[in-house]
Amino acid sequence: MRSGFHMSEMMVVVASDANPSTPARAEADADEAALAAHAQALAGAIDRALAPWVVRSVEVVAAAWGGPVPEAVVADAERAGGQARAEIGARVRDLLERDVDDQPTGPLALLRRAVTYPTEVLRRAGVPPVARDRFAEEAFPEDLYDLSPASFAELDPDLAELGLVWGAAKAHVVLARRRREGLR
Repeated sequence: MRSGFHMSEMMVVVASDANPSTPARAEADADEAALAAHAQALAGAIDRALAPWVVRSVEVVAAAWGGPVPEAVVADAERAGGQARAEIGARVRDLLERDVDDQPTGPLALLRRAVTYPTEVLRRAGVPPVARDRFAEEAFPEDLYDLSPASFAELDPDLAELGLVWGAAKAHVVLARRRREGLR
């Protein structure tokens, strides 16, 4: 009675999959390298976009509340933007440098934590919180000024395509791994 394959066939398959010079391994390595390049590009662009986003967020909300934004508030926003870049930017880079199976969250979730930087500037400037819908209040309780980005493009329009490409590359790598593991 044949169970579908011989033990010798299984050994060949295992040996073939374990050999890093196989076409499948080379393709997986190329996919991983492409993902790493997309992750690096996204991390760099996020790093460059964070400080200007903090300043822009403060300026937009403060101007809507009280007209021209005082220079001291802009300077405070610039300091906060630098801090956001240093802290959140580093967390995003660390996340994107990890293996895809070791990423507990996504970069957009980390970016949503950056709202604390413009929020503190606005609070210090005496700007009252804005009216938010119930979902926003429950999902983002610390976001008193409704600044949480729903997409990479809300941080900076140039991030939209980079985020999409990185997400597609990550999905491709994850699905390819699961196929090799026999899970898909």
